[in-house]
Amino acid sequence: MAGLPPTPDRTDVYSRVPFGESVRLWAKVGVLSFGGPAGQIALMHRLIVDEKKWLGETRFLHALNYCMLLPGPEAQQLATYIGWLMHGVWGGLLAGLLFILPGALVMLGLSLLFVTYGELALVQALFNGLKAAILAIVIEALLRIARRALKDNIHWIIAGAAFAALFFFAVPFPLVVLAAGLTGLAALRAGNPRNHEPSPTTEGLIDRQIAEGALTHIRPTIAGTLRAVALWALIWLGPVVVLIAALGRDHVFSDIAVFFSTMAIVTFGGAYAVLAYVAQEAVTTYGWLGPDEMLKGLALAETTPGPLILVLEFVGFLAAFRDAGGLSSYVAGILGAALTLWVTFAPSFLWIFAGAPYAEHLRDNPALRGALAAITAAVVGVVLNLTLWFALHVLFADVQQVAWGPFATHLPVLGSLDASALVLSLFAIVLVFVAHAPLLVTLAALGAAGVAASAIPT
Repeated sequence: MAGLPPTPDRTDVYSRVPFGESVRLWAKVGVLSFGGPAGQIALMHRLIVDEKKWLGETRFLHALNYCMLLPGPEAQQLATYIGWLMHGVWGGLLAGLLFILPGALVMLGLSLLFVTYGELALVQALFNGLKAAILAIVIEALLRIARRALKDNIHWIIAGAAFAALFFFAVPFPLVVLAAGLTGLAALRAGNPRNHEPSPTTEGLIDRQIAEGALTHIRPTIAGTLRAVALWALIWLGPVVVLIAALGRDHVFSDIAVFFSTMAIVTFGGAYAVLAYVAQEAVTTYGWLGPDEMLKGLALAETTPGPLILVLEFVGFLAAFRDAGGLSSYVAGILGAALTLWVTFAPSFLWIFAGAPYAEHLRDNPALRGALAAITAAVVGVVLNLTLWFALHVLFADVQQVAWGPFATHLPVLGSLDASALVLSLFAIVLVFVAHAPLLVTLAALGAAGVAASAIPT
């Protein structure tokens, strides 16, 4: 493939982080990445920053800042960015694909079971326990990131304002980030020195390699950017053009390719920002599935590993399954799911491989440190917003959107409190915060507890 570096295990640059160990880590992340973006970011932070110490806190948050600005699934893009830092394009491909693959396979299996058998009570019970475990892990990561990112009063104010803007007023995420960055620049110009000091946190292995000049692939070049844009635009849009030419614009596969390609470039703010629109279009405009089925697909996506936007795979599967055009319904459904995944996630690799070198270059610009520190503080507010959103959907069966003038938020129906979910969540909090149980132990215990709780008569 044009533009790819040499095989990673043949290059001395990569010898300090064995490629095989990266494979194992990203496979683990892919299998355990429950809980939506908050849970996935928390998991990567725990494994890569705290346990492996491959990346320092500052660079992790900088990468997260950049990915938060992009359309598409920010957690998958963060995995791709970190994999690219470690092993170039091969590492980014590895991390991004392994982040998606386990959840995509699970979602495909659940989609097949859904159209064959309908309800999936045992699977839902298992995932209910895992959701409670992830909620505790997310809270732990939120507290850890906040302690390290909020260094003075202005950062606390920015974090609080970002949370309020997102949770209470549904302000578009790009505007929140822009306001935070401008606030940081203003504080820098006002002479607040703490806004442009490097973070005192310990550097990781990758940070030291970069400081030594060992990772030459992170340096931006015009030629490299043009190659990345041309290659990944072809990978992404080439199949779309071929499908339309071969099948016509009115074929279900063409509809899937065009619709979800469009979604991939307008999903600023992550999956939460676009799911309502996707649901409306898929149900009302295209008639691919019913509103109740859309809610069930979202519930499946919320409780499987991988990004929440994998619900689109479920939608694409049902769309093709019900309009097979001469194919077996199951074959058409699988092809529809694969096509949806392709056009949804291929753009993420384009944004990272073309833009990440410039994000790294700008990181060293002292004039931007104030803006980046403020954006990092705003990310704490974002993670708090995601955490609360996730907690509401774990603990309550019914969460309603409320709007009044500029006020727009999600509030639980108090009578729909799930006592079983509350007990499971408290058990998970004890394991994480009191017993300090390892991640796998926590997940296994809560998965078993979820299944056991489902057997208790209500």
